[in-house]
Amino acid sequence: MEIVPYHSSMRDQIIQIWEQSVRATHHFVTEEDIVFFSSIVKNIDFENIPIFCAIEGTALLGFIGIVEQKIEMLFVAPLAMGRGIGTALLLYAFTYCDAWFVDVNEQNINAVEFYIKHGFSISDRSDTDGTGKPYPLLHMKRSLSE
Repeated sequence: MEIVPYHSSMRDQIIQIWEQSVRATHHFVTEEDIVFFSSIVKNIDFENIPIFCAIEGTALLGFIGIVEQKIEMLFVAPLAMGRGIGTALLLYAFTYCDAWFVDVNEQNINAVEFYIKHGFSISDRSDTDGTGKPYPLLHMKRSLSE
């Protein structure tokens, strides 16, 4: 597995991984909201966000996007979960992108635990997500010791 910068040829795979990952891990999100968020994701200009992709051969296994030291997205293909892909992407973001912050859905317990395991702690909480939907966010910051 290697981590490479995003290329426009990866766009369809990224959108597919986003949806598969959300369906596998975000059981608290309604189908209506998945459709809503999907329309937002499909309109993202991935060329203007620092995105790095974990690939194995021609298969895209996951990706991470970082903006101004904040992890804006980290998704792993369900079939690749549990293989260390998320950790590899996160460590890449620490090393090469100086990532210090992330917002995580409070109901996504596995993601919250993942970030805590990797040195993040909760610094604040919002009752809704960035679109105003009733999905509370935990605002997390990486400790200096990591």
